[in-house]
Amino acid sequence: MDWNFIIFSAVKVLVVIFLAVLPMVSFAVLVERKLSAFIQDRVGPNRATPFLVRYLPGIGPLLVRLGLFHPLADVPKLLLKEDFTPAHVRKPWFWIAPAAAMVPAFLTIGVIPFGSALGGQQMVIADLNVGILYTFGIVSLGVYGIVLAGYASNSKYPFLGGIRSSAQMISYEIAMGMSVIPVFLLVGDLSFNQVIANQTGGLFGISWLPNWHLFQSPMLFLAFCIFIVAALAETNRLPFDLPESETELVAGYNTEYGSMKFSLFFLGEYAAMISVSALMVTLFCGGWTLPWFGLDQPAGPGELFKGLLHIGVFVGKLAVFMVALMWVRWMLPRFRYDQLMDLGWRRFIPLALANIVLTAGWLWWRS
Repeated sequence: MDWNFIIFSAVKVLVVIFLAVLPMVSFAVLVERKLSAFIQDRVGPNRATPFLVRYLPGIGPLLVRLGLFHPLADVPKLLLKEDFTPAHVRKPWFWIAPAAAMVPAFLTIGVIPFGSALGGQQMVIADLNVGILYTFGIVSLGVYGIVLAGYASNSKYPFLGGIRSSAQMISYEIAMGMSVIPVFLLVGDLSFNQVIANQTGGLFGISWLPNWHLFQSPMLFLAFCIFIVAALAETNRLPFDLPESETELVAGYNTEYGSMKFSLFFLGEYAAMISVSALMVTLFCGGWTLPWFGLDQPAGPGELFKGLLHIGVFVGKLAVFMVALMWVRWMLPRFRYDQLMDLGWRRFIPLALANIVLTAGWLWWRS
């Protein structure tokens, strides 16, 4: 038994999930609230700053304006609220549903390389040679938690939200899966590390241009566009938030939930945003690579600083996509349900299929 591998894998799980993803979820909520306030010409959250911190010379007013203490206040608030379970719900499934909605997003993050190497250890929790098959297998499980919540709530609005979610996520999961096939036709491998390796170097032989899949051909750019729209639908974000749809369904599948069970759904949604953003970074934007400063090659055993820079590059790209997903929410109106289904089945699925055929033909002609 390789105890060294087991110990380092356990450390990576603890660090990635508890010291990276959970804090990222907390502060992503703050960023979204601040971003919505900026778009709507408001101040945004700024009331949770401790009394003494407010009067620190120089930095106090800045901390109040940024609202950095709000995530620290939200966690105990959710933990300490009364965990009320309505009498009319189907209790075992009502309790299982929030965990079933949250777990798939965390399992997806486990196979995505978030750096090259650090101290001789690869910066990925599980380096699978069929990473993309595993990813889409796990992503397909995310709908069960939401459907289960709609069923277990034993109420009409959550039930309608669960039905909407199942139809929506199944529909756009097909388009999302088909959109990445051109990437793997080009790479010839299902490993995420090979996908990243195929994006190193300079575009068209020009060293300072990023050789990312996003820029390599029009077919891959189209695949990226399909993927990002399908990602919005898969994460139930506006303009595809029909399962929640506050103006029609109160809060959809969330209606009967409160306290920590509600926060698990919230946590699952933002963790899913992180996972789809990480997928976009890995598949289309070079992962942890940059064509400048020698950051397009993996770090060696003694190159600790370079390994940390690779992690920083990945997190920076991920943050850009996270902000883009948040920005879309506050800039576009919600689709009608028939428009949502029409866009998925009659536009994106045929377009993704045509893109696969075009990519295959292009690769055949090029060979």
